[in-house]
Amino acid sequence: MRSISVLVVTLGLLALSAAASAEEAASALDAITSGHAILNLRARYENADQAGKDTGEAATLRTLAGWRTGSWHGLSGTLEFIDVGRLDDNYNDSLNAMTRYPVIADPDNTDINQVYLDYAGLPDTNVRAGRQSIKLDNVRFIGNVEFRQVMQVFNGVTVENKSLPNTTLFAGYLGRVKTVNTRQHDTDTILLNGRYAITPTDALVGYGYFQDQKDAIASLAFQGAAPTDTSNQSVGLRADGAHPLNPDWKILYTAEYAKQADYSGGDARIDATYQRLGVGGQWHDIFLRVDREVLGSNQGRYAFQFPLATNHPFQGWADQFLTTPRQGIRDTYLSGGAKIEKAQFSAEYHQFKSDFGSIDFGKEFDFAASYPLMAKLLGKIEYADYQAGDATSAKVDLTRIWVTLIYSY
Repeated sequence: MRSISVLVVTLGLLALSAAASAEEAASALDAITSGHAILNLRARYENADQAGKDTGEAATLRTLAGWRTGSWHGLSGTLEFIDVGRLDDNYNDSLNAMTRYPVIADPDNTDINQVYLDYAGLPDTNVRAGRQSIKLDNVRFIGNVEFRQVMQVFNGVTVENKSLPNTTLFAGYLGRVKTVNTRQHDTDTILLNGRYAITPTDALVGYGYFQDQKDAIASLAFQGAAPTDTSNQSVGLRADGAHPLNPDWKILYTAEYAKQADYSGGDARIDATYQRLGVGGQWHDIFLRVDREVLGSNQGRYAFQFPLATNHPFQGWADQFLTTPRQGIRDTYLSGGAKIEKAQFSAEYHQFKSDFGSIDFGKEFDFAASYPLMAKLLGKIEYADYQAGDATSAKVDLTRIWVTLIYSY
């Protein structure tokens, strides 16, 4: 797929040259040379201490480098490379079979991360074609998993339109997905998302995601025989906001419901619902809220999954529930944060119960702090402490620590 991605950009640039006169070609060249460089360096140390395994330690460096052109007749292009390297092998990167260690899903990778053409020649519309990062809403359903060193990226065509007042319409077709473990999967996926801004801080979102992909969901999500086809569809509605009461206070709220079902020959056990309700308050740069998120179960045969999402920020940061157990999860959690001078702090406390079968899945405490060490350099420390519940949960205690330095040009 790398050669196809390069071909997309090459053909695009050749088309610009062939369609232009000598004077116009110079303008196209100016658009390329007047662009700007992309450079992001992220060094990270992760420590994972899991009961029953050796302690995993990963020291990795991710480099994103590339070029984003200026615009010419509404056309622009982006080419971004990725390189992820490591200083040690004392961890299970999900590919190296080092199973005596906990999983730290940061394998080596050198590849084209993103390569796409944008066309903005239509009123209030942008069309993007190629390999691209996609983040929709709070990335609960569609995301690029940018927390991991290898991002999740998608090959396809997306269209965003803002012609209607206070409304953003998004549609996309995906032909391939590259996941954080560097594996690529053919897919036939349609993304539909509409967002209406009731006020500048309150929004109503409707969405439908239709994924025709046999290997979209891990067999762990199912009871009994492994599925032969996990094609699925998720349709939902979300209300979300930070509504100001006065210059000092805001009300924070979220209400969301989605239905997941089989699609295009997918396994009939795929039948579950998703619900989230949350409320809180914010005073200046300090907030506190409580949420309840229910990933429903189909009587223990299957539970709601998020195969194209950024799952890391949800159900705790220890990544214990990247695949929802087939009994489902009821996650009740308290979260808060504050900005003090230049420092940013956040914390969460979760209690996990099953949606079916009365299983205690445990609890988790998470904490993060970040601080700009100098211009363009950010330092972060993060901590996740998961404590297992019932033996029937099939979970064990796990603690993770991250120390990260991020340089953005």
